[in-house]
Amino acid sequence: MREYEVTITETLEMTVAVEAESREEAQQITSDNWKNGDYILDADHFKDVTFRTKGRNRDRDER
Repeated sequence: MREYEVTITETLEMTVAVEAESREEAQQITSDNWKNGDYILDADHFKDVTFRTKGRNRDRDER
């Protein structure tokens, strides 16, 4: 049997309302608030999951 590495990527999503002078400022405010822990995304914010698989290479000594 071969060994495989499977990467699991979960996507969480939350939409927040932000008052700002521009889109860039709104994004910066939201980023800062997220970094400060003002927005906590958990299982209730689950959006999607993907699985990516690749085979592992054997060491040359195993051939």
